[in-house]
Order: sequence, then structure tokens, then C-alpha cells
Amino acid sequence: MPRRRIGFWYRLAAVIAKPPLVVLINRDWRGMEHIPADGGFITAVNHNSHIDPFAYAHFQYNTGRVPRFLAKSGLFNKGFIGAMMRGTGQIPVYRETTDALSAFRAAIDAVERGECVAFYPEGTITRDPDQWPMTGKTGAARVALQTKCPVIPVAQWGANELLPPYGKKLNVLPRKTSYVLAGPPVDLSSFYDKEMTPDLLKEATEVIMAAVTAQLELVRGEKAPETPYDPRTERIEQRRRTEAQTQVKTEQEEEQGT
Repeated sequence: MPRRRIGFWYRLAAVIAKPPLVVLINRDWRGMEHIPADGGFITAVNHNSHIDPFAYAHFQYNTGRVPRFLAKSGLFNKGFIGAMMRGTGQIPVYRETTDALSAFRAAIDAVERGECVAFYPEGTITRDPDQWPMTGKTGAARVALQTKCPVIPVAQWGANELLPPYGKKLNVLPRKTSYVLAGPPVDLSSFYDKEMTPDLLKEATEVIMAAVTAQLELVRGEKAPETPYDPRTERIEQRRRTEAQTQVKTEQEEEQGT
């Protein structure tokens, strides 16, 4: 696979980040042949640890097609961090805009320039009790349908064993293995040239997340739940439980007061 120009800032980031990654975790990387040799594309990646972006970026860096991550636009104005973000070509997301497509304009432009844009469609570290991918947000689908670029599903596992989801303490011993598996492009052709309605974007996102989950099933050697964990549903259920508990408590206090 031909290598592309990576640039000073990305090489500097690699010099800083790669040594501790090499020391802390073994590597089991597969599917690099699915990473396009040229042209713009998207990777859709599951998220289960605060450090898995580094493990995934290490994998992607070694393919010669460095990833451009999405980040809040405000970070690009913060001193050295901002300089690093700009220098490594990361993608600002302008969440303050009311136009959902315009919020991802920089990502669309990057894909059209022939870059790789990495999406974490879940939007945050998974809250699934068994660390399977949750339902996804529609940003990756928006960019994919707008540009008709390849979408490569990527599953990763192992960084979450080094640093558990939402954890703060590294589990260094025994030495962990970073598993990364890239799959073939997701077929989204049935969604092309249609109005990007909320239902269409939701369906396309479900197809993307199903592909990511299928790769993770191969990595873990087990089946994921049939229905992905949905944090919105969980919040609704939690609110209902809280309201029910409050109602019971109120009734008990009324009974005691009579």
C-alpha cells in the first residue's frame, strides 16, 4: 500500500505517543488490506476506553493513511493543543451551527480532499454493560451519503482492559493486547441520492453500526445482543423508575401522616 505524506506534526505526535503504546500493549492488527490506498474515506470505530483513540490511531498510522479525528472547534484555539490539532489536520466540528450538515462541513471537505476521517459514531465511550457498541449518532452517515465515500468499519478491543471504560487507573499487568480489525466497506448504495430525512439517516447509521459490531464479534469470538444498547432509552427508563420511587415515597409519607 503506497504511503502518503504524513507531515511534521503527525510524526511528532507519533514520536510522543508510540513508545508508551509499544511498551504497554501487544498488537493483533488485521484488515489493513481494507484501508483504501488512495481517495477519501471514513472509518467508523467503536469506543470503549479513554485511550483507545491512541491504540486505533497507531493502527491507522501504520497503514500510511493517517486518521483525521473530529473534535470540538474550540480546542483548535488552545495554545499547544490547538497547534497540534491544526498541525495534524484534525477536523473541527462546529456544533453551534443550527444546520446539521454544516456542522460536518470540514469533515466533508477533508473527505473530498482525499483524507481519512475517523468517526466514533457512538459519540462517547459505550455504556453497554458488556462493552458492545451502542446505537450511533448520524454524523458519519451524513458525511458518507453526502460524499458517497467508502465507510470502513473498525472494531477494537484491549485498550479497555488496560484502562476500563470511564476508569482512571491503568491495569498494566499482565500486559494487554490491542486488537484492531478493519472490515470491508459498508454498502450504503441503497441510500444514495435520496433526501436525508431523519429516518433515512437513522437507518443508514444502523447499517454502519451493525458492520462495526460484526467486526467486534469476530474479535471477541462471541455474539452481540440483538438490540444495541440505547442510552436514550435507558435515560427514559431511569426517569420512570425515579418518578415511580418518588411516587411510592410520597404515598408512604401521606399514609404515615394520617
